[in-house]
Amino acid sequence: MSTDDRPSPAAAAGAAPGSPRAAGASSRASPGASEASDAPDAHDAPGAMDALEARVAAFARDVVAPGAARWERERRIGREAIGPAAALGLCRIEVPPEHGGLGLPFSAKARIAATLAGADFGFAFSLVNTGNIATKLAREASPEVVARWVPDLMAGRAIGCTALTEPGAGSDFAAIGTRAVRVAGGWRIDGEKAWITNAAEADVAVLYAQTEPGSGGRGIAGFVIDAHRAGFVRRPAFELSGQHAIGTGGFALDGYLATDAEMLQPPGRAFKAALASINGARTYVAAMCCGMLAEALRIAQAHGDARHTFGVPLAEHQGWRWIVAEASAELAACRLLVADAAARIDAGADAQLAAAQAKLVATRTAERQLPRLAQAMGAEGLREAHPFGRHMNGARVASFVDGSSEMLLERIAAVLRAAPPAR
Repeated sequence: MSTDDRPSPAAAAGAAPGSPRAAGASSRASPGASEASDAPDAHDAPGAMDALEARVAAFARDVVAPGAARWERERRIGREAIGPAAALGLCRIEVPPEHGGLGLPFSAKARIAATLAGADFGFAFSLVNTGNIATKLAREASPEVVARWVPDLMAGRAIGCTALTEPGAGSDFAAIGTRAVRVAGGWRIDGEKAWITNAAEADVAVLYAQTEPGSGGRGIAGFVIDAHRAGFVRRPAFELSGQHAIGTGGFALDGYLATDAEMLQPPGRAFKAALASINGARTYVAAMCCGMLAEALRIAQAHGDARHTFGVPLAEHQGWRWIVAEASAELAACRLLVADAAARIDAGADAQLAAAQAKLVATRTAERQLPRLAQAMGAEGLREAHPFGRHMNGARVASFVDGSSEMLLERIAAVLRAAPPAR
């Protein structure tokens, strides 16, 4: 979640993820920054962010889209594309400039995530999560932890994950059973995590554990976990119906020892910080649904112009045109919801209602419109070269991550009951 105290110019103006309007860039050279970076510099011209977005679009088209089907067939993270993504600055979008990051606002990350998701939701979600860990550590970790992990995360040499969910605890965060016990010089951690993005290959995790059983959220602390240290037991990657580029999996901690310096957030603060960050996650997932729908719409429109039936292009048939028109209208509405939530996050304002509404509407719209656009392609839409199948699966995944649609409805209802909207 962004800690900027002012909205970006793009968000304040209502720019949607994927639009050309953007905030000014912010970055400076650092030993942690990628040596061959194409990312904008803090003092570049106002068009620097536009140029970055254009490079991201080209990367999505030339690298991510061609690799997505292969990563799915091989059921793995697209690790060979992470380095080139990092060279564009995509693993350090929100990392403060003093650590070699771009220092861009949350809304910039949402727009970039939308563009990448247009090529493949799984790769985009995996990459965003690594960038999230780089940002969190740069902002909150001890100097030694920052030096150990942030440069490698920003350069794409390491993959990061957030470990909250367990086999018996998901939405009920306060019920997690992973236990952290104070020992000389640190903490002994034991427990099991499941359904974790990037867990299949992660090098470092921000993990939440209970330090005081029976205390609920009050006793939960956050720790930085080295996946290569004794006591970390990685489970096999989950075999799913699709979206394996997300790297979903789990791991156990068996007598894992974390140092005092590796406590990222103490009890009393970790639970609240984790809940606060969910608004950003919901917003960029909504943006990614917009990205998938926008790309499907683009492909369908091109097909409608090129494919002829009964002597005229498909696009000349009224029924076909209406499918495209409805998808376009609903996409525009979703983008406005995302832009509003992103602007609130940029400004440091309360975004829980806006983020929940954006994710609920965007995921449901994507799940409804992607199959219709695939149908508008006819049998051509079944080709692996097109993203329709992956995107439909991605929309299904999006409806679960960072709060299911049912949890979002509960959140929206709770906020409305607490403070009914003004007439």
